[in-house]
Amino acid sequence: MPPSPPESGPASGTPQERDGYRRVFAVAEFRAVFVAHAMSLLGVVVSEIALTVLVYDLTGSPLLSALAFALGLLPYLVGGTLFAGVADRYPPRRVLVVCDLVCAGCAALMALPVTPVAGLLALRCLIAAVSPVFNGTRMATLTDVLGDGDLFVLGRSLLRMVSQSAVLVGFGLGGVLLTVVPPRGALGITLVTFLASALLLRVGTKRRPARGGGRGSGERGSGGGDAALMRYSLAGAREVLGHRRIRALLLLLWAPPMFVVAPEALAAPYAEQIGVGTAGVGLLMCAMPVGTIAGEVYAGSALTAAARSRIVLPLAATTLLPLLAYAFVPGLVWALPALVLAGLGSAYTLGLDRWFVDAVPAELRGRAMTVHTAGLMTLQGVGMALAGLAAEVFAVSTVVAGAGVLGTVCCLLLAREVQLTGRQEANVLPNPETGADRYVTGG
Repeated sequence: MPPSPPESGPASGTPQERDGYRRVFAVAEFRAVFVAHAMSLLGVVVSEIALTVLVYDLTGSPLLSALAFALGLLPYLVGGTLFAGVADRYPPRRVLVVCDLVCAGCAALMALPVTPVAGLLALRCLIAAVSPVFNGTRMATLTDVLGDGDLFVLGRSLLRMVSQSAVLVGFGLGGVLLTVVPPRGALGITLVTFLASALLLRVGTKRRPARGGGRGSGERGSGGGDAALMRYSLAGAREVLGHRRIRALLLLLWAPPMFVVAPEALAAPYAEQIGVGTAGVGLLMCAMPVGTIAGEVYAGSALTAAARSRIVLPLAATTLLPLLAYAFVPGLVWALPALVLAGLGSAYTLGLDRWFVDAVPAELRGRAMTVHTAGLMTLQGVGMALAGLAAEVFAVSTVVAGAGVLGTVCCLLLAREVQLTGRQEANVLPNPETGADRYVTGG
């Protein structure tokens, strides 16, 4: 795989590179993808709140209400494993539009007064199973829209910041919305946002052939059956996870989020432990996303591509260390800065995203990105569950500090593995975009 062409990203340190995110928004197709992402994400946030409230209203069961929320994470593994091949086997624009339409159909059925609780939960599972295919296809499509260089890294960063911003403001706005409209009415709004996203992607992005060159490569092609698709998906997952360097990069992308969710998952019991009430819960939930957004904005706008590459391993190895402050049972005055610092460390993902794209062959990117999304969401769900389970036995402060210690050990080992695979399994070529070495798979 030769170095990317210069137009994919300017030379490190040039005035054009330092324009940062403005260069990304100059690409018309990306603007359509960005707005569509914001619209569909708004729909997801509103549906999560509305569905949780609706299920509780219908059943009076806290368990079923919580399950309605948890089902947004659990099916990611199934969808991301069995249907990952969709991202490479079919034209990407068609995949994105169909995924949005499927989610819109689910939202429409959930909004119907006759849909029972079991149906609501099943439809929630279907949306969650479709999500990794949509997200993986969109991530792979970004390399077509922006190239696989620095613009892709900045585009990915912008989409992540939208997601973090949704955590900050989406749930609050959703709560206000439910004071005005009933839950099923809010699900109707979700239907509109998914349809708007589908329309934006249909008219705002170009038609491109399937990346894998299969029978679905034409706009009117055929996929060849569910069994063949699943075999294709599983083969891609095996190829992704069987490659030592790609596997190491994936694990380093997954590990910090798995452990860093502990303080957010346990925000309510920790607020009770330190006696700060419900207002404190909101602050504890918001602190880390604030740090994440600030870290990505700084890394994307103030650092060159070479600098972002240099900070990957140091930041990934140390981003969980601020959680050790919980060992001293800090009040809000100290807990909030610790969480902001932990969020700032997530700036490592910009450089790591670039390494990941460089390591994955173009024909495998859709499946690789889908596996990445599925693993990320699944392991975050596992991290939340394990943190909650541990908190049944130990003090919340001990659990969060323990997550910081265990996570740091894991990240140090994975950072070392990434370093070793870069040296042992790749040829090292000079990269004119970053001014640093670029790992290119040998053979």
